Amino acid sequence: MASDHYFTPAPDSTLKLRQITVSLGGEDRQLTTANSVFSPDHIDTGTQVLLGHAPTPPPGGDFLDLGCGWGPISLHLAINSPRATIWAVDVNERALDLVRLNADKLGLTNVTAVLPDQVPAHVSFRTIWSNPPIRVGKVELHNLLHTWLPRLEPDSDAWLVVQRNLGSDSLQRWLDGDLPDDFATSRHAISKGFRVLRVKRHA
Repeated sequence: MASDHYFTPAPDSTLKLRQITVSLGGEDRQLTTANSVFSPDHIDTGTQVLLGHAPTPPPGGDFLDLGCGWGPISLHLAINSPRATIWAVDVNERALDLVRLNADKLGLTNVTAVLPDQVPAHVSFRTIWSNPPIRVGKVELHNLLHTWLPRLEPDSDAWLVVQRNLGSDSLQRWLDGDLPDDFATSRHAISKGFRVLRVKRHA
């Protein structure tokens, strides 16, 4: 249906799976995507910028991929940090099914794809990576980040990629002004019209 968006919880459109080849972990990999999820034909430019400019993730701990879509960030993290637990979180159940399918296809056992309320409340994160869903609107986006970023462990980082013309600079100012005093936001990289923001939680 035309009303389906990548942030639709349960898309009504008929499922149409497609196979794509993407580069992850330095190798070409055959993965599965579908209609009514974000960027079904390829790894979108913003996510490519994030994967190319964020540092190597920590070796272990609980990681969060916020707004995971069909899973490129989660799969990247799982490949690079096999001892970590990757929480792939999205409201779109079709996207979560694809994350599980792709993790299984790659033999990755450290990815847990769940709805937001299925992440246990006691879990805090060694790192958070996100290509956040800007198009849900500013209020919803701020609520989303206000909910999840405070779950960063002390002395840990979140990495966000945001298109400049969709408000990356204003989002950076908001994060710097709205998060608790032990957080600091900085611009880590600029590429292809996108900003990679680092949100540091100090010890």
